[in-house]
Amino acid sequence: MPRPSQNVDQRLLDAGLELLPQTGCAGLSVRRLTEHAGVNLGMFHYHFKSKDNFIRAVLQRTYEDMFAALTLEVETDSAASPVHNLRSAVRVLAHFGRRHRHLMVRILADAMAGEALAREFLLANLPRHIAVIGRLIAQAQQRGEFRPAPPPQVLAFIAAGVASPILIGTAMQGAGGLPEANALIDDHLLSDAAIETRIDAALRAWLTRPEETP
Repeated sequence: MPRPSQNVDQRLLDAGLELLPQTGCAGLSVRRLTEHAGVNLGMFHYHFKSKDNFIRAVLQRTYEDMFAALTLEVETDSAASPVHNLRSAVRVLAHFGRRHRHLMVRILADAMAGEALAREFLLANLPRHIAVIGRLIAQAQQRGEFRPAPPPQVLAFIAAGVASPILIGTAMQGAGGLPEANALIDDHLLSDAAIETRIDAALRAWLTRPEETP
């Protein structure tokens, strides 16, 4: 008979989500993880077998939560205009990026350093939400709401305008900047208002009628 979970797996996953931004994939210690979660080492191996399996589970759970919200947002407003749905989808991604910004910066750094788990995660999942955004861009162009341009160009422009400031601001804060500078980053790069301003500007740049609200 399987042992009762007693939420041990969830406690470990939550602890992993807290620690991974600090340690990265290679630096995560199973012993430190189990101590942080208040779980014995044997239960870690019972639930996840290996550190690699565990890291995959942490990353995938985090991503699937976002992707479910993204899909729900688009499907709920299926009768709305493509640009309206695009705004909603970009907002979901931007808020996910802000909420998990330290993890995202770490995973990107790990992937660039050749860490196999980070690369595997990005290669498996980036195409999924890119496909959703790309489809909405194509629909907006077909409806005449967006100016003609290769969808990858439009997508890259929106991503750079909306998401890059989150990653750059997070990296600057992580470098140990002055408290005053960190507060400015919070207000002008990471706040809800700042994100909405960037989404509006990024979408308006492609509208066939830029005087209209995207």
